[in-house]
Amino acid sequence: MNSQNPDPEEQKITGLEPGGGVPPGETPPGEASTSMTQGHDEGGGKRWVQWVWLVIILGGALVIALLFLTYAGILAFG
Repeated sequence: MNSQNPDPEEQKITGLEPGGGVPPGETPPGEASTSMTQGHDEGGGKRWVQWVWLVIILGGALVIALLFLTYAGILAFG
């Protein structure tokens, strides 16, 4: 029985030693080499924006809760 590797390209991979190890100098760098900005600020938005969204969400939840309570009151007391 012939037990050759069915993938012939695997034998042509550069940088691998016969046992599958990688010689020094062939490993990728330990950290990214991006030196340019990524197109966005890391500081985030204005501080007041989060409070506006919080008020909008809580206000909407309050309106929905009042609608449910009103509907339940109409059903209970007719």
